[in-house]
Amino acid sequence: MTNIAKSENTDMNMSSGPFVDVANTPKQQRAPKARVTAQNVNVFYGQKQALFDVCVDVPDRSVIAFIGPSGCGKSTFLRCLNRMNDTIEGCRVEGDIKLDGQDVYDPKIDVVELRARVGMVFQKPNPFPKSIFENVAYGPKIHGLATNKTELEEIVVTSLRKASLFEEVKDRLHEPGTGLSGGQQQRLCIARAIAVSPEVILMDEPCSALDPIATAKIEELIDELRANYTIAIVTHSMQQAARVSQRTAFFHLGLLVEEGPTETIFTAPNDKRTQDYVTGRFG
Repeated sequence: MTNIAKSENTDMNMSSGPFVDVANTPKQQRAPKARVTAQNVNVFYGQKQALFDVCVDVPDRSVIAFIGPSGCGKSTFLRCLNRMNDTIEGCRVEGDIKLDGQDVYDPKIDVVELRARVGMVFQKPNPFPKSIFENVAYGPKIHGLATNKTELEEIVVTSLRKASLFEEVKDRLHEPGTGLSGGQQQRLCIARAIAVSPEVILMDEPCSALDPIATAKIEELIDELRANYTIAIVTHSMQQAARVSQRTAFFHLGLLVEEGPTETIFTAPNDKRTQDYVTGRFG
């Protein structure tokens, strides 16, 4: 690690209480059966270091929420998990990130295939300028998941049902996806991610642009999806993290300060910085 990184870590430890070594957290508090593991992840944008030695497991078939103030590194870390940071010029990722034991940064990895296995839903709904049907069908076509029109239709309908959207759009599948409401567009994007049979779904502030009613529908959907998918969500809303996640990780100034069961993080955190954040003393 650079001298700058060492200095910032030291300053944080001296000024904000003891740093919690997540890697050495007691076993009973650690996430069971990790689908994704991250060890000593450092991220640089040019000469600036954005993440410092992040170690965390993303458990299988559950929801982990990444919380923390703006600019703390939570979205940067989320994008590491399916190599979306590869698209940012000057971004460098160091450390070890594995999906089912396989190094996602192995040069032999097909990044397109990786992003099918680790889907992503962004902060702002971004449907393609295509019909509702074609939005969902696009991925299965690209990846050859359907051998005929009937199979493709089944994938589209199933994905829309899983995203709790089919009943609302079944009579207008060939109308533009951009004509849907904001909440419907976000569920369409979730259906699009589901259509390629991912193992993990990453959600970066998926409700920040939505009204309370649409947000409630997305949260209900997340709760349903965790029965079949591993989900990691970045959220500024601590209430949302408490509602939808089973585990929570708190980031601050590029450090993963603390990670554990959501109830513990919000009611009995180990680190004073976590307690100050969840009680609203800073943020």
